[in-house]
Amino acid sequence: MPDTAISPTVTMQLIEAIRAVVGERGLLTDPSDTAAASEDWRRLYKGRTSAVVRPANTEEVAAVVRLCAAAGVPIVTQGGNTSMVGGAVPAEDGSELVLSTARLNRVRDLDPVDMTMTIEAGVTLKAAQLAAAEHGCLLPLSISSEGTAQIGGVLAVNAGGNNTVRYGNARDLVLGLEAVLPDGTIWHGLRRLRKDNTGYCLRQLFVGSEGTLGIITAAVLKLVPQPKEVAVAFCAVETAAAALDLFARFQAHDVASISAFELMSGLGTSFVLQHIPNATLPLDRPAPFYVLVELATPRPNAGLRGSLEEVLEGALAAGVVIDAAVAESDAQRAAIWRLREEHSEAQKREGASVKNDVSVPVSKVPAFIEEATAACAALMPGIRAVPFGHMGDGNIHFNLEQPLDADPVWFLAQDHAIVEKVNEVVRKYDGSFSAEHGIGKLKPYMMPDWRGGAELALMRRIKDAIDPRGLMNPGKVLP
Repeated sequence: MPDTAISPTVTMQLIEAIRAVVGERGLLTDPSDTAAASEDWRRLYKGRTSAVVRPANTEEVAAVVRLCAAAGVPIVTQGGNTSMVGGAVPAEDGSELVLSTARLNRVRDLDPVDMTMTIEAGVTLKAAQLAAAEHGCLLPLSISSEGTAQIGGVLAVNAGGNNTVRYGNARDLVLGLEAVLPDGTIWHGLRRLRKDNTGYCLRQLFVGSEGTLGIITAAVLKLVPQPKEVAVAFCAVETAAAALDLFARFQAHDVASISAFELMSGLGTSFVLQHIPNATLPLDRPAPFYVLVELATPRPNAGLRGSLEEVLEGALAAGVVIDAAVAESDAQRAAIWRLREEHSEAQKREGASVKNDVSVPVSKVPAFIEEATAACAALMPGIRAVPFGHMGDGNIHFNLEQPLDADPVWFLAQDHAIVEKVNEVVRKYDGSFSAEHGIGKLKPYMMPDWRGGAELALMRRIKDAIDPRGLMNPGKVLP
């Protein structure tokens, strides 16, 4: 390996000691191999690392962590590298090693009676979903990056996704964890008990910690029965308030059947139609807002299609919905979902955008969207608001696209002012500046204002107690 790949803190001696643990397959040191692991997918941050370590099992992870701890070398744990906030990018000075969980890719156990799966951190979310489906079960967590995102990262950031309205966030699906602590100790917490009231709930310390307290190597996840019947509709509405009215109607009709309720702006959907090949609008004409509603049940012959149409007919008669299309096949359901899932990629192709992953109480979503849109327009004439996301749980991705004639570099340089303008409205409604994407490298500067005082002090005490030398994913989460 060339000497230039070694930083002042990462010695050849350490690299060779790690190689002895993980073997040739488990260590990447060529700059052409480490480059992809040194940059986030949004290309907001670009770091450098001397090596990407790829352990094949938990014992190898622990051995590598012990070597790095002895040498005082920080570790950045990386799964699919799909973080929206730069949560898995190493430092620019090359002082940190990247530990990839990609080879921790086994489903250790799946019990369709217990309705649990024990799964390693490197299994992609999509692969986990497919494994559950083979046993007639559903892993009820779905995010846009599920084909790439790995279970360890999904849990480390406490991902939300499309089904939170029914099943909760990632942490709500975790029964047990296995993790390697900063000193190389393995915590064996892979319990699949539904009730275990024995002291502090340690697994929840690691879920959402973004790799700053240790390395998740495996987890026990809850499963649910595979749906026997699914019904999906794509609805046009004039306002976000009308979308909220529609959500209330579905809740009142049968809250247990709602598996997703997604809001999209007309502008954001037009970007998808313009930039994503073969995307089509299933309605006759465009609208200011759209709603994607999905109902699902494990009961066969439950009449979901009839329930869906009954609610929509009432909403159409009341003027709440101005048009709607109900999927007639799996292909049509997939095409409708594609309009929602491709929003991020379409915005990327449209130009530079500033992303806000915020949440407010569900009842306040329409007011938030209206006020934040007006505030940003006053701040920067021509800016284009593209709100979309999980209206059923109050999580809106309030993204701002550059004005048509703006320079992208100049626009992105205004990101702090734009984000703060949005957050002023979020504060008004007692919301959060980070709903499901986490803090990462992008947002630690916000923590003192939003989580200061006793809350932030307690987070620091937990960090200092578990990782006193600050070797786990430095520079993330805490300012």
